[in-house]
Amino acid sequence: MTAIPIIDAYLLGNLPLPQPVAGSKEERGRVCIIGGSREVPGAVLLAALGAMRAGAGKLQIVTVDSRAGALATAMPEALVINLPETPSGGLQSAPIASMASRWANSHATLVGPGMVEDQETHEILKLLLDRIGETVIVVDAGALPQITDLGGTLRRLAGRIIVTPHAGEMANLLGVDKEIVEADPTSAALRLTDEFGLIVIMKGSQTIITAPDGIWRYEGGCVGLATSGSGDVLAGIVAGLAARGTKPEAAAMWGVFLHGEAGSQLSTKVGPLGFLAREIPDLIPKLMSDTR
Repeated sequence: MTAIPIIDAYLLGNLPLPQPVAGSKEERGRVCIIGGSREVPGAVLLAALGAMRAGAGKLQIVTVDSRAGALATAMPEALVINLPETPSGGLQSAPIASMASRWANSHATLVGPGMVEDQETHEILKLLLDRIGETVIVVDAGALPQITDLGGTLRRLAGRIIVTPHAGEMANLLGVDKEIVEADPTSAALRLTDEFGLIVIMKGSQTIITAPDGIWRYEGGCVGLATSGSGDVLAGIVAGLAARGTKPEAAAMWGVFLHGEAGSQLSTKVGPLGFLAREIPDLIPKLMSDTR
């Protein structure tokens, strides 16, 4: 295998982020986040903060009825849509189908943060992919476990779906031991890209990104990023960048870089361990401005 390009400020300088011509929030794109559950409502909030700090103009959140009010208060920038929940506290799939027109015009949709890993969640993902329109879809966390069952749909949408597995989730998708993924994360990510056309953000001590058009590696970041909620923030950043009109693979690269560099700054400021996922988004705007 040839040398894998490193994601750094120099590489991203050749992939500039879209800059809105006018001041309208419509010019910066609409992002929709579908997720949360009765027990894990905060994952959606972390993803929402990441999306807005990445520069998205408008935000919709679809979450379970019992947590929607609190989420709307915590994230006053968002339009929060509350839907019925299953006995296990996750989103029901049927209402998603009947109300899809409310977020059909989003430029990017993130599905999965904080969701219950069950058949209802898989049905929600299937429905979204069947009605994707022109949007980019980021699939994270609870929406990942059965995604490979949708092989035909994934291939039809090659290059427009971004997935964000860690080693355990990737092992589950490939049906192999976690140790095999950790030993060769690049090959693991390439299996999903080659078979399904997915853009894969393979999270780890070094993050690998594979896409139909290439492979990249990010070597920055720090051990402190391996903390609860950090992946939700990353998924939100990627979705926010995609909503702005960044091409999917570039959104993945920029998202990984910004997330990792924010972690490095917090490691210096707060300490190598103990900073919180909710502290990451506030550093993103300046990092975007400085990386040109």
